[in-house]
Amino acid sequence: MIRQDASALRFARGLSPSLLALAVAAGLAGPALAQTAPAIQPGAPIEAEPAPTPQPGPPQEERLVVNRILVRGNQRIDQTTVLSYLPIQPGDTVDASVLDVAVRTLTRTQLFADVQLGVQPNGDLVVEIVENPIINQVVFEGNGAISEDKLTEEVTLKPRGIYTRARIQEDVGKIVELYRLSGRISATVTPKIVQLDQNRVDVVFEIDEGPETGVRAITFLGNSAFSDNDLREVMVTTQSAWWRLFTTNDNYDPNRLDYDREQLRKFYTNRGYYDFRILSAISELAPDDSAFAITMTVEEGDRYNFGTVDVVTENDRLNPDFLKLLLPIRTGDLYESDKIESAVDALTFAAGSAG
Repeated sequence: MIRQDASALRFARGLSPSLLALAVAAGLAGPALAQTAPAIQPGAPIEAEPAPTPQPGPPQEERLVVNRILVRGNQRIDQTTVLSYLPIQPGDTVDASVLDVAVRTLTRTQLFADVQLGVQPNGDLVVEIVENPIINQVVFEGNGAISEDKLTEEVTLKPRGIYTRARIQEDVGKIVELYRLSGRISATVTPKIVQLDQNRVDVVFEIDEGPETGVRAITFLGNSAFSDNDLREVMVTTQSAWWRLFTTNDNYDPNRLDYDREQLRKFYTNRGYYDFRILSAISELAPDDSAFAITMTVEEGDRYNFGTVDVVTENDRLNPDFLKLLLPIRTGDLYESDKIESAVDALTFAAGSAG
């Protein structure tokens, strides 16, 4: 019985893993199947198991020595210019990774719309390129609120420059941002390319300016010392009204709103509120994109007066008592931030006069 099981196991070693499990299970299930295996005679030689067939490993990456470098497809760009950017020279050993680096290096120059590299059996490295076109002219259509000169200054694409998709997308974003800052939030820009001969193109920016986006309301939260109307008078941005017919200051401009925040801070600090802060400034666009509602949350803080005012100097040529008389600040006066700046200017002028 032991000899039969050994024979069955040697027979199973030549099977696949799935069939091996099946053969072992059958040998343990009952003696009927095990008796079908031939018995091993005493003294009979045991056959050696065949050596396992070696499995093929991963293919080795092919490396070739470059004999010559051939540039094809260039029209206006000289071959020496292409070779100056190529990080491969004759005699170098290259493989797929080296060629990939070379392709990315040439692409980053933004001179080529497509780059392909290949090594022939004789060692010739073939560089196939497609040059990016030259810009013939840049045209703006549909602009009225912003002049063509202003748009031309903003974009990076220029006549006789090189056209790339990345640059035209960048310029679309710049034009849209320019309109957004001028109060036209819904403006859209569609770029179009007109193919010309000799690998040249005209770049056309079709602009839909959309309506001006006004300021429907300016509201303040947290103010008690001054009313909303008082604070609106401080700001440059104004609420849209029918009698103003959308003046330049009643459309929404994020940059102008930043200036308004600084004006509010100066307004409060010149009236004793040294701790004044703007906690938030939220701009909400109406569902129809017609106007913004601006809400500013402020923290006024306490109101202060000036305490003790004194001048200290280590310069023997300056008289502290005389300098103190030059200051526009007196003890007990209401705190004003502008007086601090005036005091600094007065002391600077006095020190300069004293050499």
